[in-house]
Amino acid sequence: MPVPVSLRSKRVLVVIVLVIAALGGAVVAMNAFDRGVPNATTVAVTHGEFVDYIQIRGEIRPAKSMVLNAPLQSGGDLQITRLVKNGAAVKKGDVLVEFDATSLEQRLAERRSDLKSAAGEIEQLQAQQRINAEERTTQLLKAQYDVDRAKLDLGKRDLISQIEYEEAKLALNDAEQKQKETQAKVKSTEAGAEADLVGKRRKRDKAQFDVERTESAIEALRLRAPADGSVNILENPRTSSMFGGGGIEFREGDRAWAGASILELPDLSSIHLEARLDESDRGRLKVAQQAVVKIEAVPGKDFAARVDLISVLARVDFSSGWPPVRNFDLGLVLDDPDPRIRPGMTAVARIAADRLPDTTLVPAEAVFQKDGRSVVYRLNGSKFDEQPIEIVRRGREQAAVSAGVSAGDKLAVRRPDPELIRRNR
Repeated sequence: MPVPVSLRSKRVLVVIVLVIAALGGAVVAMNAFDRGVPNATTVAVTHGEFVDYIQIRGEIRPAKSMVLNAPLQSGGDLQITRLVKNGAAVKKGDVLVEFDATSLEQRLAERRSDLKSAAGEIEQLQAQQRINAEERTTQLLKAQYDVDRAKLDLGKRDLISQIEYEEAKLALNDAEQKQKETQAKVKSTEAGAEADLVGKRRKRDKAQFDVERTESAIEALRLRAPADGSVNILENPRTSSMFGGGGIEFREGDRAWAGASILELPDLSSIHLEARLDESDRGRLKVAQQAVVKIEAVPGKDFAARVDLISVLARVDFSSGWPPVRNFDLGLVLDDPDPRIRPGMTAVARIAADRLPDTTLVPAEAVFQKDGRSVVYRLNGSKFDEQPIEIVRRGREQAAVSAGVSAGDKLAVRRPDPELIRRNR
């Protein structure tokens, strides 16, 4: 079926319009390429207060804490058989750490056996001494009886002959002498029995002391919480590298030397941020300066803080490679502690080290060095002007400029290609 002429004309007209539009777009694109903005990232010059921030990463630590150490006992390392979980809330008196006490428990069993044996020896000796005491009493009674009988015989003087009387006197003397000997022997025997008993009691007391000392040593292998708090397990130094850092906290089954710090109970009423301050920034900070702290584990909240400590002496840090750097200990106190904060969390502090009001501000990434002077590349039409600037203060994030640019100028953040640079002549 043939197409009507009018419909054919409309189709031709639509095609012609589309071709013209495409050609027009190409022409516009070419003109934009010739006269438009180059494909380069720029930043704006602003006007306001210059603030130079020092940003420092550190670790949250309590201002005060109670550290629990392994007991000072001989015999080498101590093996951890029980350890409370890190971050656990505990009450005063709870067992937090328990060390292997197998050898001490064996020793305790032996010493309890010695104590029982010593107590049995005392009982046996006392029973024998009671029997001996009865025998001595009998001997004393017999000696007294002999004396009394000899005296009765001597009292029959009128009834007996002179010879019998003399014999009675001799018998009385013998009885009295034997009584004295018996009394002396009994006294000596009693003293010896008492000495034997004292010796047995001393042996028992020593055995009792050994038992109590061993029991105390076993109890010392159980570290109990001195107060209510939250547990922070400390790093096992044996898992750290030779340059420090990278250690793993103590775990059940680890061995610790006597006196090693195992865990701490921090006082979270006062929180510190401990960090290292670079040698070049030491003179730019002072105690009581304000700071803003961001804690990675507590997102969405900024914590106000202040500088509390700047060490006087530098410390050599071997953990950053060779040659080692020198830095200072820096401490900040958080003004508003949060219950979500825990020791060991990583935090970043921003401290305003320098301020300059009402000045022109240039982002630091837009400033370049050329021939010993500072320059920027200011966007001007389709190219960039290479513009020298006068810097009043320079910071890590921005520079305060007194001449060369104005607020609103667009500056390249990387050096443009040579064909895009228009140099001042």
